[in-house]
Amino acid sequence: MPAQANLCPLQARRCGGCPQLGVPYEQQLAAKQQLAQRLFGRFAPVAPILGAAEPTHYRSKATASFTMHSGRLAAGIYAAGTHRVLPLPPAGCLLQAPVLDKTIAAVVAAARAARWPAYDEDRGSGLLRHVLVRWGHASGQVMVILVTTADRLPGSRRFIEELRRAAPWVTTVVHNHNPRRTSAVLGRNVRVLYGPGQITDTLCGLEFVLSPGSFFQVNPAQTERLYAQAMAWAGLTGRETVVDAYCGTGTIGLCAAAAGAAQVYGVEQTPAAVRDAKANAARNGIRNARFACADATAWMRRAAEEGLRPDVVFLDPPRAGSTPACIAAIAAMAPRRVVYISCGPDTLARDTALFARHGYHAQAFQPVDLFPQTEHLEVICQLMPDGKGGAVHG
Repeated sequence: MPAQANLCPLQARRCGGCPQLGVPYEQQLAAKQQLAQRLFGRFAPVAPILGAAEPTHYRSKATASFTMHSGRLAAGIYAAGTHRVLPLPPAGCLLQAPVLDKTIAAVVAAARAARWPAYDEDRGSGLLRHVLVRWGHASGQVMVILVTTADRLPGSRRFIEELRRAAPWVTTVVHNHNPRRTSAVLGRNVRVLYGPGQITDTLCGLEFVLSPGSFFQVNPAQTERLYAQAMAWAGLTGRETVVDAYCGTGTIGLCAAAAGAAQVYGVEQTPAAVRDAKANAARNGIRNARFACADATAWMRRAAEEGLRPDVVFLDPPRAGSTPACIAAIAAMAPRRVVYISCGPDTLARDTALFARHGYHAQAFQPVDLFPQTEHLEVICQLMPDGKGGAVHG
């Protein structure tokens, strides 16, 4: 695929969203393969990277920040390393699904009709901070999350009417109140303005409910390939007890429950995510999965002390990776396999070395390009205890 930098007017203005856009996609994949080989080749074989069939317009979630541009309300993306908003061009963003760009444009038009001003960070005044849009690629449902400094929105009825007229595909609108002077996008208070306040999407044959704060991978097609490889390396036969650490809304654990695990235990420290995980299990009729709201390290240490002995442990931690205490607890549980899914290659290399000190060695690595046009790389690692080597391929 040829470079596309000339197709995006924001590239010349230092948009930081897709720094690799000027690099042909084959070269992007080659560079990421080299990175994976450099970090992980000393541990185990590195499989060829799974590139995306569609390396543009793949994102199912978008965030735009409001600004005043030439005296009119606009929304766009921060320039790299700044809080200067670059208004989205008429053609939209090359990373986002087109429906997201159309929805953001409709939100801006409806907010103009409501005469709502943008928030000014320097002065600490104004109303509109951000708009988040989520799209269910399977369901077609669209959620709009409007983030403002005020807890009430005068004229919200007109805003909804204008938005529904311009974007009839929007199925729900949520108001998020964030009064703090912070770089965090979402605040704690949420109010539904229209629709059910959530959308659904399908992943690996399961239906998931997405609330405003739910974590859900933004590249559905590549996520299915990622999870398929993770399940293959787990080697589930229908008898296994599985732990899903850092489980979020339960996507990996529920896929394991549906793929043949006898029992799944998920642990996640975010209460809203745990509520979503439980709701998703019920929605899919899955009864062999339980979810706990707890710090993953603390829960794993306690579970190891209480004698839990899972057959498989899935790890999908934040970019900072896992912790030495969590890795030690996993080793104490003595699972037959550990499947580590990482969005931080450097921390995965660090944690792979830590696992080796506890007798668990990497058998194989699978890089997956979830985020084309960026430097980010997702990697799956299969680890097994000493004396039980030999990767499960699939």
